[in-house]
Amino acid sequence: MINTAVKNTNRTVMKLFKDLWEKSGMVVIYLILFIALSLFVPYFFTMRNMIGLGLSVSMVGMVACTMLFCLASGDFDLSVENIVAFSGVFCAVIINTTGSVFLGVAGGILGGAFFGLVNGTIIAKAGINALITTLGMAQIIRGLGFIVSGGSAVGIQKVSFFTIGNGSFLGLPNPIWITIVCFIVFGILLNNTTYGKNTLAMGGNMEAARLAGIGVNKVKIMIFSIQGAMAGFAGVVLASRMTSGQPNTSVGFSLDVISACVLGGVSLSGGIAPIQGAIVGVLIMGTVQNSMNLMNIPTFYQYVVRGAILLIAVLVDKFKETHRTSV
Repeated sequence: MINTAVKNTNRTVMKLFKDLWEKSGMVVIYLILFIALSLFVPYFFTMRNMIGLGLSVSMVGMVACTMLFCLASGDFDLSVENIVAFSGVFCAVIINTTGSVFLGVAGGILGGAFFGLVNGTIIAKAGINALITTLGMAQIIRGLGFIVSGGSAVGIQKVSFFTIGNGSFLGLPNPIWITIVCFIVFGILLNNTTYGKNTLAMGGNMEAARLAGIGVNKVKIMIFSIQGAMAGFAGVVLASRMTSGQPNTSVGFSLDVISACVLGGVSLSGGIAPIQGAIVGVLIMGTVQNSMNLMNIPTFYQYVVRGAILLIAVLVDKFKETHRTSV
């Protein structure tokens, strides 16, 4: 009797630890990382650096909110970095041509949404996988960005436009507030709407979702269209911060976004996409980058670390998938 009780207690404790790790493991890791860096990296835990850290992760955070849906459905988008660059340039050109900040912002967002719509339509209707489709579109979009800009940065003449990326509210820069709002809105969409539930169902089992009456193609097109619009908006914010549209910006941005999502527990095979995990993943990526800059680690070594983080995230995702399958 005593042995049985002990075994049951051990099982209960192990289950509690397992559930805690599944739900909050990355949060614990981030807290440990944050405390260690605060103790050992000079100037890390200062208000100025915390605001700088928030700004540095804001762009990745905005786009991660929608990349979450792509990954949850079993796909991904490698063209977001090029949409960011194009939308910033397109926004700058429209503002300079029309003198209207509203039209420029709308043009940047709608331009991104258009490319997302094209991505989604090709993937859903033509059946071409997301890797090939978004890689091909990435090259097209990057080329269009250089064509629209004439191959160089486009300075923006409307000073009022700069408030979007350089203004502040209650002591925090606007891009940080924008990112917070994005996480709240898309967290609600993911967890409390039919759109979010259908996205997760598609990633869990595409054929079962189709048989259940979900308009798989329609949802997929919507996912990529919203992804494009969000990347376009991020490009507008970046152009405001930089006071110009830069056609060669955001190189490697797509992998940063995907790495952050996967690091936070979003499954590459679809069906699992915790919004709180994505937030932690974004913070981990940004914190590591920020601390390396404070320690004056050369850029070449930083590439190695970022690549290692991506590989670790993929290996952890594969381990979790294997474990789920074997249970």
